[in-house]
Amino acid sequence: MTHSAAILGASGYTGAELVRLIATHPGIEIAALSGDRKAGMAMGEVFPHLGHLELPKLCTIDEIDFSAIDIAFCALPHAMSQAVIADLPKDLKIVDLSADFRLRNDGEYEKWYGKPHAAKELQAEAVYGLTEFYREEIRAARLVAGTGCNAATVQFALRPLIEKGLIDLDDIVCDLKNGVSGAGRSLKENMLFAERSEDVLAYSAGGTHRHLGEFDQEFSQIAGRDVRILFTPHLVPVNRGILASCYVKGDPQAVHEALRSRYANEPFLRVLPFGKLPGMSHVQGSNFCHLGVAGDRVSGRTLVVSTLDNLCKGSSGQALQNANLMLGLPETEGLMLAPVFP
Repeated sequence: MTHSAAILGASGYTGAELVRLIATHPGIEIAALSGDRKAGMAMGEVFPHLGHLELPKLCTIDEIDFSAIDIAFCALPHAMSQAVIADLPKDLKIVDLSADFRLRNDGEYEKWYGKPHAAKELQAEAVYGLTEFYREEIRAARLVAGTGCNAATVQFALRPLIEKGLIDLDDIVCDLKNGVSGAGRSLKENMLFAERSEDVLAYSAGGTHRHLGEFDQEFSQIAGRDVRILFTPHLVPVNRGILASCYVKGDPQAVHEALRSRYANEPFLRVLPFGKLPGMSHVQGSNFCHLGVAGDRVSGRTLVVSTLDNLCKGSSGQALQNANLMLGLPETEGLMLAPVFP
């Protein structure tokens, strides 16, 4: 059986990445692509690298017949998704790639996003989309909220350590390096080549980054107490990828063993031998996350490095992984692409 999919917001980076992944998926076909500002255009005009595919033209969301759609991927901007999804058929399966349904508490949503949530009943229904930790809930879900790409990268490094009580919860420092595609495709002065080339920029420092809401929610739930990490992302002049260096207090060998044992049977998470650390280029264009652990010259200090492709495992690949579960398909279907190197 082939399932029909609509991609809402297909003219953005994550929408295009979904098209790339689903194009060779044996169990899902693309039936509709929306892109309001580019409605009427062929996908190949908007993204020439997809021009060889036979795809429907971009249209407005209102033009889609959702009675013929089995699953919708919502790759719309933050705050837009909640209004759009609220008007979709109540039996339609949806994977949302925005931030609109990641936080379960509407007060926390308002705190981090500056406005009340407009679809609180859906917020309560949504399942958090970190596949490796919410797999069974996702299988039964109608609405899945994709994680933030930074949030996924750090959680893969830290969740097993918090679960096992291996690290000091009051001394966690996470330093991230992010590719520029994480800022989206819309024109921004600070994203111009001359602004970003040959530069590294710390941003949203001092506890202001919105993904901290996800860390607070998820880590505190695991620990049964408040956990507040120190988190600073940096923009680096690469197109795609995230590399997180997480500094924790705990035994390095125990940390490595906890990650190795937790992810031993996970198809997309690879823990390297102790002392080996991954690079962004090792996972580029793939749904894989690589993790490495190293000790420090000071006993009891540990470095955990986690890296993934922000557009794939951090967003569109994760969305397809979740959709596979929701549709009763093999979880890895369409996602075992090898990374692109160099």
